[in-house]
Amino acid sequence: MPEHPAPLVLDPAALEADAEHELLRARGPATRIDILGVEAWSVSDPALLKELLTSPDVSKDARRHWPGFEEALRTWPLALWVAATNMFTAYGGDHRRLRRIVAPAFSARRIAALKPAVDGIVEDLLDALESTPPGEVADVRERFACPLPITVIGRLLGVPADRAGEFRVLVSDVFATTLSPEEAAANTARLYGMLDALIAAKRAAPGEDMASVLITLGEGGADGERLTEEELRDTLLLMINAGYETTGNLLDQAITALLGDPDQLAHLREGRASWPDVVEETLRHSPPVKHLPLRFAVTDIPLPGGRTIAAGEAILASYAAANRHPGWHDDPHAFDVTHITKEHLAFGHGIHFCLGAALARMEGEAALSAFFTRFPDAELAPTEGDMGPIPSLISNGHRSLPVRLRPRTP
Repeated sequence: MPEHPAPLVLDPAALEADAEHELLRARGPATRIDILGVEAWSVSDPALLKELLTSPDVSKDARRHWPGFEEALRTWPLALWVAATNMFTAYGGDHRRLRRIVAPAFSARRIAALKPAVDGIVEDLLDALESTPPGEVADVRERFACPLPITVIGRLLGVPADRAGEFRVLVSDVFATTLSPEEAAANTARLYGMLDALIAAKRAAPGEDMASVLITLGEGGADGERLTEEELRDTLLLMINAGYETTGNLLDQAITALLGDPDQLAHLREGRASWPDVVEETLRHSPPVKHLPLRFAVTDIPLPGGRTIAAGEAILASYAAANRHPGWHDDPHAFDVTHITKEHLAFGHGIHFCLGAALARMEGEAALSAFFTRFPDAELAPTEGDMGPIPSLISNGHRSLPVRLRPRTP
């Protein structure tokens, strides 16, 4: 009789995520789970996860390698995560081609060129926060952590400034795991409508932005690389999705952790740690994405203990559970910017490692340094807002981040 015959049903709202991740780890390196009605293998052991993420026996192409694909399209609220046609869901040669096309958008030169613009956006947002009267509370997630990355990715792609807010709302619902299939499908339709409008506008008046560059490639680049219309639209979708919610959560979690532990802030202020240390420890301790759906076994994959992931079965990369695995880090549940080893899987591993990692790190370091310089006396105000978790198995942030930026005037 198998040790764990019944799949563990994951809470769609992830209200007790840490406890759920502990349970996943206790069930072994990989265990059967149910994610919104789809059965899969959750992998929470970092060594096994790295092995699977680099194995040619694991695919992200649901159309080719998941027998449950057609059913998921009709009934699964997260269908978009497996149905989009871009490098996130590609396998083999298709993935290499699409990654080659997108990679120049995130070159070291382009990221460095974005730094002055990022610094300017940060200062503008902090200027707006400065208007908060002493003693009053501001929602720093709503007014700083989230507006920064959507503005940055909007400029990179050439999204009109007056449309960024609409994209932000729709992208947030891509990460929601409490929507019905009908609600999720309606959100996808609205999001695709906005992407189609963006593509039409760039075709009519191309610029220097990445959306215009990708449209040109879709029509046949000088090196022969091409994007289909579907690939173009879904690549823009991927860049907006990956560039917004994840960095917003990174800033949210870092500010929460530092304001919640004065000793950690003291490490920064007294030179025992750096802002890159803060970013990496946040990515390890509270990664922006808890679970990332889905991958699929191309062939039977033996597991420790004699079990097997059968060909065609789904695999869930449980990054948050893996990052705090006791076999990887000493005192894994403690947020400590002085941790000597801050290795993590927040950006994935292997051929699907996040292309935007350098941009996210740059935004994180710039925003956190500027925020704590501008508001050295900031303090959490948990009774002034809802600091509960975002109801999502994917997104790892707070509903709000209430902060008293400056003390009350005596």
